Amino acid sequence: MRRLVHARRIVCMGYERDDGLFDIEGRMVDTKGHDSDLLFKVVPAGSPIHEMRLVVTIDAQLVIRHIQAHTDVGPSRFCAEINAAYGSLKGLSIGAGFMKEVKNRLAGPGGCTHLTELLGPIATTAIQTLMGLRSSTARRSAPADDSSGVQAHPMVDSCYAWRAGGDVVRIVLQRKHGASQSEVQASVRHADQKGLTDG
Repeated sequence: MRRLVHARRIVCMGYERDDGLFDIEGRMVDTKGHDSDLLFKVVPAGSPIHEMRLVVTIDAQLVIRHIQAHTDVGPSRFCAEINAAYGSLKGLSIGAGFMKEVKNRLAGPGGCTHLTELLGPIATTAIQTLMGLRSSTARRSAPADDSSGVQAHPMVDSCYAWRAGGDVVRIVLQRKHGASQSEVQASVRHADQKGLTDG
């Protein structure tokens, strides 16, 4: 038997705007499975101890054009006073070294631990949001005989499944070169069977 002590819920959403920018919204809610007697208040079980949001507006190059932090619920009335500090991230590019730079700018008393942690999943959501749009645009605009497309694909070598020369990349190449749906499905089945026998 076990008893719920703490729950953290994080939801991130990526939106395409009419002006060509993108809003990435992240929300974090922390609750306890028991009443919490905090310094400034008692929080009943299931009610939020932290409820915080970030809205990060980026351009197509993943550069932060605007950022707004909201502390809807915090353990003290002072927590929201740090929200404006997140404006210091304006102009920062989401990519390699992003979280390191965030921590440099907002370390210790210069930021909020929870808002800063929320920027990690927001960054991932931003990349996923733009990657989906770029992939569909590339598919529409790429010439049929372009054999370099997979090498330029942003996912290649980003993880094990997308390793160069792996099954996923091979199947993407087949699709790019006009393989029929039945041929692609046969490749998927072959990759699945290979995985079972290799395991």
